[in-house]
Amino acid sequence: MNSMDLNISANRKATKYSLIEQMLRVLWGVGKLLFRLSPRICFGWRRFVLRAFGAKVGKNVCIYNSAVIYMPWNLEIGEWSSIGEYAFIYNLGKINIGNHATISQRAHLCAGTHDFTDPALPLLKPPIVVKEQAWVCADAFVGPGVTVGEGAIVGARAVVVKDIQPWDIVVGNPARVVRKRVMKEKNVN
Repeated sequence: MNSMDLNISANRKATKYSLIEQMLRVLWGVGKLLFRLSPRICFGWRRFVLRAFGAKVGKNVCIYNSAVIYMPWNLEIGEWSSIGEYAFIYNLGKINIGNHATISQRAHLCAGTHDFTDPALPLLKPPIVVKEQAWVCADAFVGPGVTVGEGAIVGARAVVVKDIQPWDIVVGNPARVVRKRVMKEKNVN
């Protein structure tokens, strides 16, 4: 074997999940049917199902039935937040979504990767944090270990592999800052 060859055998033999996680994954196979087959408007039911599998879900959270939550016990989502249709929450590592945050349709939060410098490609589970009032737009990708700052916007189809500062708007692949997000003052009439 060349020193540069991947050791796929070692990767397959490695323990990637604890016994408890393996059992939870089997149970979630049934639980996600209860989640997925619920009518579109049954947000309360889906919050209940996710909480039953260890997710920390705030009040008034809207998660659509077509969203894929890979491991609910690794999800924390704050009050008044939402996960849109067909969003993919690949939470091998913890994913924390703050209050009033939005994960739009088909967005992909990916809290799992491999150490490509090791021939055995061991599994890594770096967390993702999406802070309060942030918005991950349609089809955007947020990679492992990334923090999306408070109030930041990840534009549609952007690819984020580095932390985004609070109130920045980023677009493109790789994502780059195009401006700061400025909130209009409320009319108090």
